[in-house]
Amino acid sequence: MKSFSEMSLKPELAEAIGRVGFTAATEVQERSIPSILLGRDVIVRAKTGTGKTAAFIIPIMQRITHSGSVSAIIIVPTRELALQVAEFSRKLGEHMRLRTTTVYGGASINVQTSELERGTDIVVGTPGRIIDLLDRGVLRLDSVKFVVLDEADRMLDMGFIEDIDYILYKTPMKRQTMLFSATMPQEIVKIAKRHMDQGVETILVGEDDELVVSTISHSCAFANGNAKFASLLWYIDKFKPKKCIVFSRTQRWAELIHDVLRNNGYNAVLLHGGLTQAVRERSLSHFRHAGEILVATNIASRGLDINDVTDIVNFDTPETSYDYIHRVGRSARMGKEGRAFTIFRFDEKWIKDDIEYGANIKFEELRPELSKYPNVRPPERAREPFGGRGGPGGQRWHRGNQQYGRGEHRDYRGGRFHRGGQQHGHQGQHGHQQYHRPQAQAQA
Repeated sequence: MKSFSEMSLKPELAEAIGRVGFTAATEVQERSIPSILLGRDVIVRAKTGTGKTAAFIIPIMQRITHSGSVSAIIIVPTRELALQVAEFSRKLGEHMRLRTTTVYGGASINVQTSELERGTDIVVGTPGRIIDLLDRGVLRLDSVKFVVLDEADRMLDMGFIEDIDYILYKTPMKRQTMLFSATMPQEIVKIAKRHMDQGVETILVGEDDELVVSTISHSCAFANGNAKFASLLWYIDKFKPKKCIVFSRTQRWAELIHDVLRNNGYNAVLLHGGLTQAVRERSLSHFRHAGEILVATNIASRGLDINDVTDIVNFDTPETSYDYIHRVGRSARMGKEGRAFTIFRFDEKWIKDDIEYGANIKFEELRPELSKYPNVRPPERAREPFGGRGGPGGQRWHRGNQQYGRGEHRDYRGGRFHRGGQQHGHQGQHGHQQYHRPQAQAQA
């Protein structure tokens, strides 16, 4: 692998890269950075945990200078990923007089407005809050030279495609666009055709059928009801993970799993979208520095860059093979080894087969010694019996129209940009705010 010292970077940038502990470039960095430095639009497909963030932050830092206006905008799907990308950007830019501002929902928009008004070079944010600030006239993208869509496939999954279109139409036509994604569905190609140069360079890291890094081992067990909790405790006791993320499908069951672990003496913290941003940041900080187990919903399946996560446990099965890929991608970061353990219900063998086929992996079936945990069950506050909606033995369920804490419904019917809608499943009345694409850009 090529070292960063061979890339002819600015001395202050090379020094900053050394301070964060980077020496040799990973494959995605070695293949992407030279093309980005040459000013090319790129589509990069690389598995999670391979170092994609540095692959776009480093060349951006190399090519911009402090101006006080926004030169680069990095669009990400979740708050957690926004915070992590921005933290890395600040570490590299602190001695280069480059300022990075993070914008996301759930935090004070007034504080973010003040930071933008003082002047910033790089904005890292989620689509909803970026649009809020654009609509208020606080954020202007007229001088943007670099646009990054990070975790593009996840943004598609979350329904942000129209938001991305709207943001990109607010940027200059003459810009460099970089799209990074762990998978490459057809919708990604459509975005490229609409918003990127015809000469866009596609960089595919890894084989087409290698969706999960090879350093992760995959195992599973079958259990129903309270036996799922016993299987979880058995796995933790047997394999003694250094750091483990336990995934649940819903916020309610994440809280119950957390309570079971805490009540049985395990060092566990909780993360889901129903918690305040301050609580979520405290949970992540504790997990990074002292915690052993993080219990989370899919909010943690993207954007968590914690290098020493050794184990992933799917207490609830992921809904698709792509969800599985991104959950287990939180372990085995940057070439390290990891383990993934999934607890299937007995009627979910077809899901196991789908994941094996879609992720191109093979599960080793384990047989937990459940007799060691005869009395493990959720606390009394779990009023809903197993088999009800959202429970470990029950049916899947979805909350209507809530978009990761924003409570807005957006569409583009008839050329109008509608806003409105109430949080937690009520659509509400559409507003009448419009946007008009400049004619030249609409034809691009």
